[in-house]
Amino acid sequence: MKYALDVHTHTLASGHAYSTLMENAKAASEKGIKVLGTTEHGITMPNSPHIWYFHNYRVLPREMYGVTMLYGTEANIIDYDGNLDMDDFTLDKMDIVIGSIHDEVYKVGSVEENTRAFINVIESGKIDIIGHLGNPGVPVNFDEIVKCAIENDVLIEINNSSFTTSRVGSHGNCKEIALLCKKYGAKLIINSDAHFCTLIGEFTAAVNMLESIEFPEELIINREPNELILRLKKKGKLKDL
Repeated sequence: MKYALDVHTHTLASGHAYSTLMENAKAASEKGIKVLGTTEHGITMPNSPHIWYFHNYRVLPREMYGVTMLYGTEANIIDYDGNLDMDDFTLDKMDIVIGSIHDEVYKVGSVEENTRAFINVIESGKIDIIGHLGNPGVPVNFDEIVKCAIENDVLIEINNSSFTTSRVGSHGNCKEIALLCKKYGAKLIINSDAHFCTLIGEFTAAVNMLESIEFPEELIINREPNELILRLKKKGKLKDL
């Protein structure tokens, strides 16, 4: 199946990505993506945008090149208590919030400490998606996190970039996560984590892994972009859509 939803992408505003917002939107349109999320890194990541950047999303159009645009952030989980590097006032303005651990701004701890960080941020109600959970550099208890995500209506991400350009060694972990999602009936989302426009909507490696375990299509939220829109609206977001 060709998926038309990609909500974890970056522009040059994130400091280590290479395309503009319009270049990403145009590439998304050409690839058949219907809903594109721009989720710049949170403010503690080196060379990330200033907080004002996120506050000024309101000047951006809701549609570009026929693509519905979502404007959010990949906020950094910064401690074992699950605190994020973006304040609540800013987070409340975001269309979508991904919570991720990056060792540039987080001191990787034990399995128990790292798991606690994810559990706490999920239970905080501040995030919509857990980003690249399969990172082998951040050991966690996948079973506990998947169960917690189900209970709190948070999506688990299968990050295509983790298979191809970053977080080497993620394949086995991502497969384990997907098998747990299949076992418990947890919804997941496939994202490109594109840092260049040609990678928008590139899910091949992630899809191949999911197909290898016969992962149920009905548990992949990308199959119907409007399902994510409705999910976010239920949380009080996207009032202008």
